[in-house]
Amino acid sequence: MQIALDAMGGDLGPQELISGALLAVERDDLSILLVGDEQVLYEYLQSSSASKALRDRLTIVHADTVVEMDENPVDAIRRKKDSSIMVAFDLVKSGDAAAAVSAGNSGATLAAGVRKLGRLKNVARPGLASAFPTLKGPVVIMDIGANVECRPVHLYQFGVMATAFSNLYNVEKPRVGLLTIGEESGKGNTLIKEAYNLLERSSLNFIGNVEGRDVFQGDVDVVVCDGFVGNIVLKISEGLAVATMKMLRDEILKSLLDKLGYLLARPAFNQFKKRVDYAEYGGAPLLGIKGIGIVCHGKSSALAIKNALACAAEMERLKVNDVIAADLAKGFDTVSTG
Repeated sequence: MQIALDAMGGDLGPQELISGALLAVERDDLSILLVGDEQVLYEYLQSSSASKALRDRLTIVHADTVVEMDENPVDAIRRKKDSSIMVAFDLVKSGDAAAAVSAGNSGATLAAGVRKLGRLKNVARPGLASAFPTLKGPVVIMDIGANVECRPVHLYQFGVMATAFSNLYNVEKPRVGLLTIGEESGKGNTLIKEAYNLLERSSLNFIGNVEGRDVFQGDVDVVVCDGFVGNIVLKISEGLAVATMKMLRDEILKSLLDKLGYLLARPAFNQFKKRVDYAEYGGAPLLGIKGIGIVCHGKSSALAIKNALACAAEMERLKVNDVIAADLAKGFDTVSTG
């Protein structure tokens, strides 16, 4: 299986992205297409300490330009048709790659994915999903920022698409919850109330409304919300994880006894840090397009890139898009895309 990696996107540079690609091919039967400046990527690849056998599973595909992080996404993909992110999705469209992964300009990645590949049949709007750690296992939240304004049908379809994606985590009959300000069915604005009715009528395993405090308890597998709310949840969870680790470190350093206690508990602390590290989940899939696209954090480490590539490969193996298309077709008579 070949996956295209935008090797010029991200804040940490091509070297980190190539390191992530090498980790991916070391652990999985993959080939990676590194998309970007051929000369730059060749020099980084040749300077790697990885074995020649691993390096040979990475192929460079030249792209003339790069969409910078501060560029307007829509304007950039119109002007830079030969940019690394556009070329990566071209490779998916042509069938030369099973998926495209980028840690570059997230708006441009979204726009390129939709523009190059188009929407799956019956999908009103593609959206971004992401897995989050909970007390009992991952929860998938959708949308986390692609659609800040939504209609009820969009939230219903997010539930369908996120349920299909949750297959990656071996969840049987995923429990779907609608994020709002109270558990009662009448809580929320007009959008939430109408979306509740659609979800309740659907074949999804809809368990009703969930509040913010419920998201990380592990009693719901899929959480549906618009991109405005979802992005706030994403950024709060990232900030809380960092703040929690810092508070723990500050407390540990207060006394010699605390430091000694930390030495004994260090394996548990390291495991906790791993559980809350976004790098363990790689990136956010753009669901609802005719192909696979993964949007990664701009500061993605090699580990995050490796896991994003692994996520893309697993989505292809499980045929997540086929599941989405079939499930939306089954529910199309009940819920119009509008």
